[in-house]
Order: sequence, then structure tokens, then C-alpha cells
Amino acid sequence: MEATYTTRAGDAWDLIACRVYGDVKYTGWLMAHNFPLLDVFVFDAGTVLNTPPLPAEQAASSLPAWRTR
Repeated sequence: MEATYTTRAGDAWDLIACRVYGDVKYTGWLMAHNFPLLDVFVFDAGTVLNTPPLPAEQAASSLPAWRTR
């Protein structure tokens, strides 16, 4: 996986998370690693975002019961 993503006109955080990480549930992760750009809702073309690798998944046994379903 590349360490950056260059936006296309009209990209939004959730769409970028889906393209880069395969799921919108990683939108918060993406936003947390691009803090200076949090005021942008819809991007213009050409903005470069940091896209660090996702952290290792927690073992299911260490998750609360409501998170394992």
C-alpha cells in the first residue's frame, strides 16, 4: 500500500477511506493522520493525504463481547 493518496475533485473522507483501506469504517483513522486538513469536507483534485498502514487487528479474545459479533 502506498503511504499517500492524491485526491480527485469531489473526494470526501469516507470515499477515500473506502478506496484506500477497503471500508468506510477507517475514515476516523484516515482523518486522525491528516489533522491539518480536517476542515475540508469535499476535496479539490491534487491534495496529498497521508495513508499509513492500519494497525494490527486486536485478537477477538481481547475484545468485549459486543464487538465480536
